[in-house]
Amino acid sequence: MKTIVNPFKLVVLLLLCVLFASGQMAQASGLMTAKGSTTVLQIQDHEVRVTIEDGYAITAVENTFYNPSNTDLEAVYEFPVPKNGTVAEFTVWIDGKPVIGEVVEKQRARELYESEKAAGRDAGLTEKVSFYRFESSVSPVRAQQTTRTRIVYMQPADVEGGIGRYVYPLEEGGTDQAKLDFWQTDSKVTGKFSFDMNLRSGFPVDAVRSPAHPHAQINSSDANNWQIAINQTGTTSSTPVMSESALDQVDAEADQRAVAFAEQEASASGSALNQDIVVYWRLQPNLPGAIELVAHKEPGARRGTFMLTVTPGVDLQPITEGRDWVFVLDRSGSMQGKYQTLMDATAQALAKLSPNDRFRVVLFDDRVEELTNGWMHADDVSLSQVSRALNNTSPRGGTNLYQGIEAAIQGLDADRTASIVLITDGVANLGKTEKKYFLDLLGQQDVRLFTAIMGNGANVPLLESMTKASRGFSASVSNSDDIMGVLIGALEKVKYQALHDVRLQIEGVKTSDLVSSKVATLYRGQQMVIFGHYFGDGLAKVTLDAKVSGEDKQYLTEFNFPEQATTNPEVERLWAYAKIQEIKDQTDYLGTDLEDSSAAIVSTSIEYGLVTDFTSMIVMTDAQFEANGIERANKKRRETEQAAQTQRAAAPVVQRQADAGSPAFSDNRPNYRGGSGGGGGAINPLTMLMLLPLGLAWIRRRIQVQGSARV
Repeated sequence: MKTIVNPFKLVVLLLLCVLFASGQMAQASGLMTAKGSTTVLQIQDHEVRVTIEDGYAITAVENTFYNPSNTDLEAVYEFPVPKNGTVAEFTVWIDGKPVIGEVVEKQRARELYESEKAAGRDAGLTEKVSFYRFESSVSPVRAQQTTRTRIVYMQPADVEGGIGRYVYPLEEGGTDQAKLDFWQTDSKVTGKFSFDMNLRSGFPVDAVRSPAHPHAQINSSDANNWQIAINQTGTTSSTPVMSESALDQVDAEADQRAVAFAEQEASASGSALNQDIVVYWRLQPNLPGAIELVAHKEPGARRGTFMLTVTPGVDLQPITEGRDWVFVLDRSGSMQGKYQTLMDATAQALAKLSPNDRFRVVLFDDRVEELTNGWMHADDVSLSQVSRALNNTSPRGGTNLYQGIEAAIQGLDADRTASIVLITDGVANLGKTEKKYFLDLLGQQDVRLFTAIMGNGANVPLLESMTKASRGFSASVSNSDDIMGVLIGALEKVKYQALHDVRLQIEGVKTSDLVSSKVATLYRGQQMVIFGHYFGDGLAKVTLDAKVSGEDKQYLTEFNFPEQATTNPEVERLWAYAKIQEIKDQTDYLGTDLEDSSAAIVSTSIEYGLVTDFTSMIVMTDAQFEANGIERANKKRRETEQAAQTQRAAAPVVQRQADAGSPAFSDNRPNYRGGSGGGGGAINPLTMLMLLPLGLAWIRRRIQVQGSARV
């Protein structure tokens, strides 16, 4: 007799298959030993502590490595750091005591480490080995013993449209196949895995979610204080399986998909370091536009450092005129595990276009294929045709990014507003690959580039430089994110007017070394973060000038810069990192060799304790630091920062809005849940993403039982 499939269960299984397809190719970021070694070192414990407060995040990662062999070995731990993240501490426990590393020039750091290793003394080294990857080496890990390390990095908080996002990157980007082939890795945690986040927000938060980790424990003592915890024990992690009754009414193919999903859940349960942790928080609606000030100035110091976060509350109206869109999609081999999700997301994004819009779809790998025959109008017939064509494509080949962008620019109509939506997870490895060629190409047309940067291995420096040069914006996307939500959210953002030619001026208090996170254009919901130095103290007049649809706009406020401020010393490192990024960006735009700017980067990095392309962090015994004439400057800086963190944790959350007494903006800030102080808007997909884990958690609870799955 033919089995009747329960429609609800079928839908559930289809959802599980989609989720599995989007994450099945994740590579782990973990502990490594050279290929051919008889022993793979173990990650015994992996503990993560995150604090988000005052506009920035501090992430501390402690690893305990265990050497099960009878021979002393060297451990090499690889880890990605999110964009705008800067490594501020590398600590190794030597003789039971933590020793904080110091930053020196890169070649010297390597020579010191090799010398200490050859002498048999305890040592550690953290280096930046690519634009997204850092490596920490520790020698020796004694036979049958453990070694403990700590890595700390800092980054500005990421908030757009009232939605905050934090990602703890664990997935290997998958773009360096030679490395993956050479190294032998073990990313499993044999003991304890823990992720603990404290979110302390000056503005009230009404929801927190972790989409890929629905079992995360989320608590709040009030709207300004939230705690998120993910805790697993590697040796006791259980696998979600399906009961006999749940399988009775599904076919063999569906059974296999369910088991595959269960296996993925086991991998993602926290016992393996192969899945990013993404946390979203949603601010309460109807919050004012604001300028927030966080400063650091030691008592009696002539110079202080500040961070200004500008969240405009401006009435930006929807754009009603028709636009042209070119979707440029990466179909190279590294997209294998994400490709179907990408196709579905593109189809949904196309469906959100206005009937007055036109579009083209360009695919690229080692060659270019245009899926559309010239411009197509966003009507039902065209969208259906393109959707079918997308589903008939598959990933293949290398990554000729330049050729893909070039094909997108060709055929643009000068009489219509045009935008390019680029979705890629790869590194340009064929054709023209130097950044200057891409910047020159984009300079030939008045076109905005919007980029979804997929995965930890993507060439973020190149892609972000391209989007800035075209006055567009980029969004980093994890496999633990929702690419559909990111794509549709980007389209919603650019359907509104934007602030162009944005300029901020500070008078009354002398400032210098200003560095901005944005170039010229602020889109609806975006923030602008400005770092700088200030001298003296007192009342400052702050002016924000911009254009909206060609009309000049000006926003004014006054507030005080403090005579002294000691609770946020981390602002100094954040300024230094932003300054180094500015130097690198300037060399890109001028087409000069970065080596020419290395002296400025090295001196800034050493002064503020940052691991960069030209500096590394070395750990030795105190006696060896002294013998090599290395001052303990970073140790002193970290002690100051840790004392301030303890002080902040013991105090109530501080509201950092500097312009509360004299508001710069008369409207509320845009909110992606729909509506704002000025103008309305459809519900943004990021809001739907916030709700998604509720449904997935319920689905997972339905399929979790004791016992084994019938295959």
